[in-house]
Amino acid sequence: MAFKRTPQKFSASINEVVIGTGDKAVTLGGANTFPLYTFDGEAKNKVAIGVEITDEGFDASVPGIAEYYAGCEGIGAIAKKASEMPGADFVVLSLEGADPNGANKSIEDCVAIAKEVADAIDCPLAVVGCKNVEKDTQLFEKVAEALSGKNVLFVSAREEDYKGIVAAAVMAYKQKISAESAVDINLAKQLNVLISQMGISPENYVMNVGSAAAGYGYEYVASTLDRVRAAALEQNDAMLQMPIITPVASEAWAVKEAVVSEEDFPEWGPREERGVEMEVSTAASVIAGGADAVILRHPKSVDTIARLVAALM
Repeated sequence: MAFKRTPQKFSASINEVVIGTGDKAVTLGGANTFPLYTFDGEAKNKVAIGVEITDEGFDASVPGIAEYYAGCEGIGAIAKKASEMPGADFVVLSLEGADPNGANKSIEDCVAIAKEVADAIDCPLAVVGCKNVEKDTQLFEKVAEALSGKNVLFVSAREEDYKGIVAAAVMAYKQKISAESAVDINLAKQLNVLISQMGISPENYVMNVGSAAAGYGYEYVASTLDRVRAAALEQNDAMLQMPIITPVASEAWAVKEAVVSEEDFPEWGPREERGVEMEVSTAASVIAGGADAVILRHPKSVDTIARLVAALM
């Protein structure tokens, strides 16, 4: 007797969240099948790819990245070039220079940088903070105000600072936010509940459930992604049905394989190739686990993942 496969259908689905405006706005989420299960149903929206730059520009220590941005003068030109990277759907500005323990750039300087970036691109923008709770709360409020009407995604609001960020970014200036938790389904759900209790509707926020580079405790990320997506679809858990965005670049380019020189480890091969391989393998893994958007850095990584998504979705 011939095998007849019955598609697995769910009454539940992942929420849709729109970032950006106009023709190039990007819709995240919308799936009602498990990740890449296109044999069970058509993927409503493809996985989106964000290209990361920082308030300092780009990582010039990586030849392929430096070559891609060669000739760009000023953050606006860099942002425009990032938006034109083949496979890119949106630009991600990381304001790491705002960190009080680092360059400690002023709020005013960071706002000016964010405005220059937003004015230079015609695709959606995501803004990443400096990871300092007090500074990010102030920073996101002022940037959200300056970019009012741009429908920007702010990455991320955490349990320590979500109230201020939600009040400023979403309630006051109609932007979008990402709820960040530390690779734990219970923490992710708890934060989503807290944000929803502030009266924030599901179309206004996504999740960042945490990440790790492939091989660096990634099994916890894989387990969390699987459990979140299963609870969202199989159990119809409304507090876990937010789209997921995963910052891959910051993890992949920080591990030993992507940092140490070829002189120190000649048997490992070129540093840049290792970094790209780490970025691609991590991004592919989180997409297979349920990420609706990934943040990457290297042009080769962006192109590879874009072609992977096109082939599978």
